[in-house]
Amino acid sequence: MKKRLFLILALLSVMIAKADEGMWLPYALNGQNLAEMQAMGCKLTAEQIFSFNQPSIKDAIVQFGGGCTGEIISAEGLLLTNHHCGLSYVQKHSSVEHDYLTDGFWANDKSQELPNPGLSVLFLNQVKDVTEAVLKDVTAQTTEAERDELVRKNSKAIVEEYGKQDFHRVEVVPFYSGNQYILFDYIEYKDVRLVCCPPWGIGKFGADTDNWTWPRHKGDFNIFRVYTDKEGNPANYAQDNIPMKSKWFLPINLDGVKPGDYAMILGYPGSTDRYSTSYTVKNIIEEEGPAIIDCRTTKLDNYRKHMDADQEVFIQYASKQASVSNYWKYYIGQVKQLMRNHVFERRQAQEQDFRNWVNADPKRKAEYGDIFSGIEKKWEILDEIEKSFVYHREAGWNGGEAIALSRRFRVLNDSIEAKADKGWILKMAERYHGTADAFFKDYNAALDQDVTAALLNLFYKNIPTALMPSEILRIGRENNGDFTEYIAKAFQKSVFTDPARLEKWLQKPKSLSKDPLYALSYNIVESYQNLYARYEEAQNLGNAGERLYMKGLMEMQQDRNFYPDANFTMRLTYGTVEPYKAADAVNYNYYTTMDGVMAKYVPGNWEFDIPQDVRDLVARKDYGRYANEKGELVVNFITTNDITGGNSGSPVIDGEGNLIGLAFDGNWEAMSGDLNFENKVQRTICMDARYLLWCIEKVGKCDNIIKELKIK
Repeated sequence: MKKRLFLILALLSVMIAKADEGMWLPYALNGQNLAEMQAMGCKLTAEQIFSFNQPSIKDAIVQFGGGCTGEIISAEGLLLTNHHCGLSYVQKHSSVEHDYLTDGFWANDKSQELPNPGLSVLFLNQVKDVTEAVLKDVTAQTTEAERDELVRKNSKAIVEEYGKQDFHRVEVVPFYSGNQYILFDYIEYKDVRLVCCPPWGIGKFGADTDNWTWPRHKGDFNIFRVYTDKEGNPANYAQDNIPMKSKWFLPINLDGVKPGDYAMILGYPGSTDRYSTSYTVKNIIEEEGPAIIDCRTTKLDNYRKHMDADQEVFIQYASKQASVSNYWKYYIGQVKQLMRNHVFERRQAQEQDFRNWVNADPKRKAEYGDIFSGIEKKWEILDEIEKSFVYHREAGWNGGEAIALSRRFRVLNDSIEAKADKGWILKMAERYHGTADAFFKDYNAALDQDVTAALLNLFYKNIPTALMPSEILRIGRENNGDFTEYIAKAFQKSVFTDPARLEKWLQKPKSLSKDPLYALSYNIVESYQNLYARYEEAQNLGNAGERLYMKGLMEMQQDRNFYPDANFTMRLTYGTVEPYKAADAVNYNYYTTMDGVMAKYVPGNWEFDIPQDVRDLVARKDYGRYANEKGELVVNFITTNDITGGNSGSPVIDGEGNLIGLAFDGNWEAMSGDLNFENKVQRTICMDARYLLWCIEKVGKCDNIIKELKIK
């Protein structure tokens, strides 16, 4: 099938302001991109990196688990990703008796590899520009609400047309604020098995304290394997499935890195907003960021109290705590660095330049002259409701776990209250047994009770009464703002806090209207929907203006690198290995070593403990062929590549297509980077490939894996 892609406006002829910045579409690399890459040390052709007509590096890159990136590193489907990307799957296999989180897991034979229900990986199969089809019937007179409905309807029709094959996942994705739409067709593999996971003291070393900072000393990796049916096709899990025969896999280079070395990353960055207005930046600094920080701080404080007191609770909540804490610290850093790097003021200056450019030409004034009036109206509404919007989600229907669970029962309860056929209701209820079993496996009611009460106390205290769910307002007024006693009683009564009560209810389901947690959840969701109506009103007022602003910026700044914002589609970034100056008299080297790991070691500390066998290896300097020329074991290094969330697990590739590292984080000084790339200080933090191999061979004693890899 002939595959052609069309990039809008002047993208193909755009000048590149700085090579390190840019999340480029790998199927649309232009001559200037390639010239920059080659000048920096890339020896690969565009076809070797990305091709639909022959195997290429892109065939080794996967979306992992719906939120990360992974890469194939052997001919038999071995898949490398980050420890934090695979943590939830390791947690599901763990118990006090088999504590794979603390001790690690190492399969010395394929028969020991563990299946992971619900985990899948996606390989990119096809890309097609569908802008014309998506915008069919959209005219200059179409209202924003009408446009949204047409885009939704047309996109759905396109997905249905292309997504009829089994194990294919098709989606239509907007680019450039909705000025372009591209179809992505993925092949989905659903049998993905855990092969190895390092112990907590390697894979999670530094935890919250070190997160989003440099220097780092973390072995952030897990290894899985992709399986197929006997004919090599994607398949659901079956015991007799076979390892995938890889179309492409990445060899591993043992030479290490030095300043100036070329580094390329292919992966699936999640979300950036580099072309947003100053109104967006202001809202994050003043409303969204602080609200998320406050809610998650409260949740994490209560998690920690229970996790530190009980190892079983630690195992149950390790993945949940990591998920909450990651973007808790992200928003702390983002708010701080947006202010420190004056991003709001820089956006305002850009908007004034845009106004001047528009006013200098009557045609431009006719097209762009009034766009900011709608944008301003949009953000007036969002500035008013954003904090409550966040609290409804973070402290409300998604705050306490039992409340979140109760939301899943709304459809069933609506059927009960509508007096639907009893046989049908019982059949429907039967489907919830698996949901209940999975929920209570990793649930601690005492912890959840404390979390729920604390979050509702915060909700009642911090949100204006006009923007608060009526039930939270009522309960708060009746209890002097303290939800502790009310939630304690609710947890004793609700079917969603006890597996026996829920099982009994599923046997004879009846209306949940008197269940206190369900009633509270229902009220919060109803209140959220009312807020969402105002959110949609805001979007209808401002989205057209923001879309035109994007179009106008590209017209005004034809020498700027207008790569599209990240949207969890495959991107390529390129840069070099470099140190950086973080602040006055603060200069950071480009790599860290095992000596730094030992310097941070704190016995018994959940963030900085190190297993005894690892300490023994370090004491003997048993680094083997993985030591550098100084005899050091390099752990992490940094590059100037442009990445964001979703790139976690992405391969760091040298100029000849070999794996040299594994991307896993960004640095504190550039936490504003999702809105504004910070050329001088933005760095990608990577795990060195030699540390990966050392962990596999020396710590895990998995010679079977070492033999399977292609090591140069």
